Parts: sequence; structure tokens; C-alpha cells
Amino acid sequence: AAAIHSCKFAAEAIHPDCAIISQHLRAREVCSQMRRSEAQNRSDHSGCETEWDEIRCWLRTEVGQVVNVSCSEVFQHFSSNQGYVYRNCTLDGWSEMYPPYEEACVFSDVSESESEVTNYLSMFRQVYTVGYATSLISLITAIVVFTAFRKFRCTRNYIHINLFSSFVLRASAVFIKDTVLFADETLDHCSMSTAACKSAVAFFQFSILANYFWLLVEGMYLQTLLALTFVSQRKYFWWYILIGWGLPSTVLILWVLTRFFYDNRGCWDDTDKVEIWWIIKGPITASLLVNIMIFINVIRILVQKLKSSAMTRNSDTGHFMRLAKSTLFLIPLFGMHYTVFAFLPENTGVAARLYIELGLGSFQGFVVALLYCFMNGEVSGNKSTAFILDGCSGGGKNFLG
Repeated sequence: AAAIHSCKFAAEAIHPDCAIISQHLRAREVCSQMRRSEAQNRSDHSGCETEWDEIRCWLRTEVGQVVNVSCSEVFQHFSSNQGYVYRNCTLDGWSEMYPPYEEACVFSDVSESESEVTNYLSMFRQVYTVGYATSLISLITAIVVFTAFRKFRCTRNYIHINLFSSFVLRASAVFIKDTVLFADETLDHCSMSTAACKSAVAFFQFSILANYFWLLVEGMYLQTLLALTFVSQRKYFWWYILIGWGLPSTVLILWVLTRFFYDNRGCWDDTDKVEIWWIIKGPITASLLVNIMIFINVIRILVQKLKSSAMTRNSDTGHFMRLAKSTLFLIPLFGMHYTVFAFLPENTGVAARLYIELGLGSFQGFVVALLYCFMNGEVSGNKSTAFILDGCSGGGKNFLG
């Protein structure tokens, strides 16, 4: 079941089994806190006190009251039965549960259910393994092409190389984290807390951050190229490096220090403490918002350029098609598909996130390498196949082909 840890928004990495256990332990701790609070409040000891029955918490109630709980509430991960369990509050305290959990709640066949889930997640793991492996090979090939030939050495391709590198880190981080956290099924990965697993999760978080920020840099560079035709491309290059690698490093250091001193539990792959989780999620969300604004602005500039060409009677079908290609290319460029779930609660659309993050997301590096390098007009030797910002020879003038 290692696959599912990659499906949640960008950086959440907790195993589903561990999520259930963590939820159970939190419920027990909350119940214990309520019991301690009641013990300190000596003004009212009437009725039945709050009690933990090793499965759920029965809250304090008055004598004569009947309390019921739905099976789907207690065993939401194992039973869809809508039966109820009851307890009476008597003068002698809580009565026995009737009917017992095992009679009231019809459990699904655990072995059959686990087999189905294992097969389902195994299929997804094969898909994203193929996807990330394909992306790794194509990205490394693209990096070699851009660095080996002198004619491809320019600011634009240097930015592409850094974007490729962030995708390489992301794919590598997924494989490393799978190996360290989930390769040995005999280990209790839920309670495991080693330097190796924490380092693997930290590296995973850094790769995700760097990937988002280099997608942002690509958007910023494209907008600068469109809006400021005569700007020196090298002038801003080191600022792009600072944004693409410096900001993720700063965020990661802050997150690591916070987890080490305030929440040093497990392998740091949980998101129980929302305020700590937002140290990672906040910058990613901000980069998505900025990229949305850049995306809208780039479309606006493209439309203006198209109208300007139409007014001078220089527009033709080929020009419009190149514009359409450029516009469609902006979607994977800006990582716009991530915005579908970025601002929704973490437990929303888990199945859909599996398809997007593990299915489409694993192949994104391959798509980016294909469009930036292998379909690059100068690389392929065919100018008519050029998409957007291809080559180094024409600067910004190559934007529309």
C-alpha cells in the first residue's frame, strides 16, 4: 500500500494504515483529556463519567439516559453497516453494550478487502513506477543534450535544465521514500522513527518544493520575455536560481527545525499539526496562486499580440495554430492541473488524486522534456515542429514560432 502516500497534495506522505492508527490514538488521547478535565472539576460527579472502551469514547451523561453510536462512525474504514450500539447510564454506572460491536456491525471480509486494495494499489504503483522511470530517462537525456552542445547554451535553456533537475529530484525522491519507508513490510513503519526515514521524507519535501518553484520560475521568465522584449535575459538569472533553489531550501530548513524541536514524532510523514504542515503547504499554495495570475496575464498578452497582428493584416492560420499550441503548452508548464485539489481539504477526492498525482503527475517530467527538448525546433532540426520558446538563436522573437 505504499502507493497511496504519494497521492495527497504534494508533500503529505503518511501510509493509510498509519493514518487509521494515528486517528485512533488521537481519539483515545482526546478522551483521556476529557476524563482528566472531569476529575479536576469536582463540582459535578453525577451520572456516568466519560469512558474509553478501547474502541471509542462514551461521553459523560446523566443517569437514565441511553446513548447510541453508529457502526459507520466507529468502524468507518471496515464496515458500511448502519447498525447501532447502545449503552445505558444507570445508578451503578455504564451498562454493557448491546448488542456487542461484533453483532451490531457487519464487517467486510478483511482478507478479501485487503487483497482488493493491495491489487488496486499495486497497479497504481506499477503505473507511477513506469511514469517516473520514463520521466527520469527522458529528463536526464534532455539535460545531456542541452549541456553537451554549445549552441543550446543560453539563459532560457539553463532555466529549462534547472526545471528538468527538479523533476529528476522529485522522481528520485519518490523511489527513495518508497524504499526507506515501505520496502520492508515486516517493519512497523507507523512507529518507525529513524534518521534515514526522516531524511527521506525531508528530501521528498524539498524536491516537491523545488519542482513547484521552478515551474513558477518558468512562468515568470516567460512573462518577462513577453512583457519586456529588450530586457537582458542574464540580468535576472541568478534571481531565478535564488527563487528555484534558495526559497525551497529556506522553507525546508524552517520545517525541519520546527519538526525537530516541536513535533519530532515518527518519520515526519504526517500532517497532524496543521500549523507545521502549512510551513510546506503555504509556499506551494502561494506559488500556485502566482502562477495562476501569470497564466492569465500571459494569455492576455498573447491575445493582444494576436489582435495586433490582425490589425496589420499579418495574421494567418499558421500563426493562430502556433498561438494555440503555445497556449495549450502553458498548462503543463505552470502545473495548472495541481490547482484542482490545492485549495481543497486533504481528504477530498482521494481516488481522483491518485489518478492525477500518480498517473498524470508521474509522466509530467516526460511531457516537459518532450516539449522543451525533443520537440524543440533546433534540437529536432525542424523549425516547423517548434513549440514555444525553442532554441537560443532567436531570443524572444521565437516565441510564436
